[in-house]
Formats: sequence, C-alpha cells, structure tokens
Amino acid sequence: MFLTLFLSTGCSKNTQQDKSTKPNVIIIYLDDSGYGDYAHNGNPTIKTPNISSLKQSGINFTQFYVTSPACSASRYSLLTGRYPGRSGLGSWVIGPDSKKHIHEKEITMADGLKSIGYKTGMFGKWHLGTPNNRNNFTPKALPLAHGFDEWVGTNVSHDYDTAMFLKSSHKGNSLIPGYEILAENLPSNEKASKALTGACTKAAINFIKKNKNNPFFAYIAYNMPHLGLFVSDSYKGKSLNGKLGDVMEELDASIGDILLALEDTGVRENTIVIFSSDNGPWIKFSNQSDTKYGDTRLQVGYATPFRDGKGSTWEGGHRVPGIISWPAQIKGNRNEQMPVSTLDILPTIFHITGVALPKDRTIDGRNICYKLMPNKYENQSETFTFFYNYADNLPSAIRKGPWKLHTRIASQTNNNYGFEASKEKPLLFQIEKDLGERIDVAKQQPEKTSELLYELETFEKQLKEEGSFWDHK
Repeated sequence: MFLTLFLSTGCSKNTQQDKSTKPNVIIIYLDDSGYGDYAHNGNPTIKTPNISSLKQSGINFTQFYVTSPACSASRYSLLTGRYPGRSGLGSWVIGPDSKKHIHEKEITMADGLKSIGYKTGMFGKWHLGTPNNRNNFTPKALPLAHGFDEWVGTNVSHDYDTAMFLKSSHKGNSLIPGYEILAENLPSNEKASKALTGACTKAAINFIKKNKNNPFFAYIAYNMPHLGLFVSDSYKGKSLNGKLGDVMEELDASIGDILLALEDTGVRENTIVIFSSDNGPWIKFSNQSDTKYGDTRLQVGYATPFRDGKGSTWEGGHRVPGIISWPAQIKGNRNEQMPVSTLDILPTIFHITGVALPKDRTIDGRNICYKLMPNKYENQSETFTFFYNYADNLPSAIRKGPWKLHTRIASQTNNNYGFEASKEKPLLFQIEKDLGERIDVAKQQPEKTSELLYELETFEKQLKEEGSFWDHK
C-alpha cells in the first residue's frame, strides 16, 4: 500500500546536502552475477569488502528477486516497477535486430526523479533498445529519451558484434544525434572492453562530484561479470578465484571508489545505495571448454545454494544479492528474510523522494519503507506474491509466501533435473525449507497447488487482456 507520509531525511552529519530533504539515489546493477559470488554470502575465495561494507551500513535481503532470468526484461522491471509481460517487447533479451525498445510512454525511475529536480545519469549497459547498426539508429531507444541527463556505456552486452561504447554528447554524431561513439565492435576490441568497468566508474564519480549540491540519481549498470570476462591489467591475477575473481574484485574496488567519492563530497549519509545483479550466473557455459568466450568452465559464477542460473525460472535464475544502504535513515548490519524484488524499488524510492506513482498504469511493486525503517512506519502484514517470467515474458512460476509452483521449466542447460511441469501437472516446492527445489509436494498439497495455479492463470490472463503501450499505438 502506498503510504502518504512523507519522510524527512535530515542528516546527522554536517554534509553538503543538509538543507535538502531529498536523498541521493544510486543503483549498482551487475550483469550475470550469482547469489554465491560474494564474501558476505559465503564465497570463500572472492574478496568483496566494499560490498560487505554496504551490508554493514544497510540491509542485506536474503530473499531478493529479479523478475526475469535475463538482461533486458530484468532491467525493464527495475526501472519501471512493472512485470516484463507489460513491456510489449515479447522477449527477455532485446537483440540487435529488434525494432522495439522500452516504450516512450513508460515512466522510468529516472523520469520520475527528474520531474522533481534530480540530476540523472546512467553509467554502463543499457540493453533496453538498440540500433540494428550504426546506420539505423533510433534515439527513442536509448537513455536520454527515458529520463537520463547523461550516459556513458554500451547499447547492448559487450559480447554482441554490434556492441558500441557510447557517450551522450552535445556535439553528437551525424549518424547518432546526441551521442558520441567511443568504441565499436567491442568483442574484437580488447582494449576498450578491458576499460569498461573503470571508465563507467570514473564517469559515475565525476557525476557525483559535479552534482554534490543537488539531489541526484545514478544508475550504474556494470557490464561484468557477463561473459566474456575482461579485467584491467591492474587487477589481473589478483584473486584466488582466477579470472572471475579478478573481475569481481575490480568491480568491488570500483564500488569502493564510488563510496569514497560520496564520503569525500559529504553526501554519503544522505545517499541511498542499492546493490544487486540483473539475474543469476550463466551456468550454460560452466561445463564448456570450447566456446566463443574460450574455456569458460571456471569463469562462471555461483548461484549457491540455489538450482540453475541465468535463463532459468529455477531459483538460481531469479534469486540474486540485494542490499539497500542509507546511513541517515536505515539501521545497518541487518539480514532481512522478508522476500522482496526489484519491482519494489521504484515505488519505495518514489515514496521516499515524494514522486507520485502514476495512476494510468499498473505498478506491480510495493512500497517497503516499513521494512527499511520500522521505527518510522507501522509494520504491515502481507504475503509476498511474485511471478517468475519465461522467455515470452509470461509467467511460468509463482511464489506465494514460502510456496513456489512451476507450470513449465526452462533451463539453458537443457537439464530439467528429473522434473516435468505443465498446467495439468504443476510442481510445488516449499522453498524456504527446500532451497534447491528438490522435493515436489504437489500431491501432498492439492489445495495449495490449485490456489497457486488459479492465481498464476489469472495473472497471465490479465497480462494478455491489458496489453502494453506497444499494443495501443
């Protein structure tokens, strides 16, 4: 339920932004990083001290979800608070040949915050719309058309042949108005690919310093650790975990540099920092020695203790790390077991900053301020209901409370782990007891099975009937 109480965010320290009631907002979103890739989640050989420090200053959500196990659909939900089935894009990844993009009528987090005076910047991978090539460019597909004042990053994942490293620019390019091409064909440009993490970090820090006296929103969407893995020379060979560890430790150091910039500019206390990943690890490549990325057997992360990973509606595809830190208002060093998802980020941030939720569309997320700041909000008793989305962006599983029901199984490994699922014979797991989804209890729980199947079918019907902006042009 959307609360009308507005939250004052006066800081305890003498900071640059003490006179403003508006907190800064930073979202750090990794690519294909699993739940088990972090020291605070138990990884014994990857050092992530700066990410652990975020947990120390905030809340670590042990049941944190993304709506899709792949790039574009996950990012759509993060920025809009809406399930991917409402996007009209019809796929979980917007490929280089797609003519569709996030629709201009969508209201993104950047749109909302910009409307109340925030400076908005994006640094990293977009993947919500792209030109087919440099000669077929659609400005409406890229970040400046969706609420961002500036952008440095890639149009798609860096492993696409059409991947470009771009920068918003007043000079622009005759082929790409408003943007400057910094590098092209990234899979063949090792120098540019190795520099992606550092370049996006540097641009984000410059943005923070430039806007230290204004409320700002920075969306930092790193390309790594999506295959192929690239790491700068200064971090090569640093980690006990090999190339994956090197990449993760460079990312962690970059996050440390961003946190230090917040401290140095005096705005850390009043900055909300949200950390997560777009989906689980790309385990399709975890047993392959001859791929276009090389020998990937030791380059793929971990969904431990969950089953499967990217491209799957098993828990390992949707369950990811999730941390929210806001020193001025959130009591730190807490593990929170209540399930939440990236859908909840937009309504929560809009409430805190005073942006009205749009009333002309469905917002699927919840305002979770009562969990972030229980001393300021009355606790709400509610059952977490969440839909897992398949490649056509229609639901294939539902979670309600501790129960998860599958009506179809997807895995890029083509491994169903001995199970089959359909609407006629769904699978049911109690996933707070059965983390690995090993024991189907549908026959033992017929009433719960019927209840969840009805809710999933009702939601699927609603998505089809409601359509999207692309259906009503």
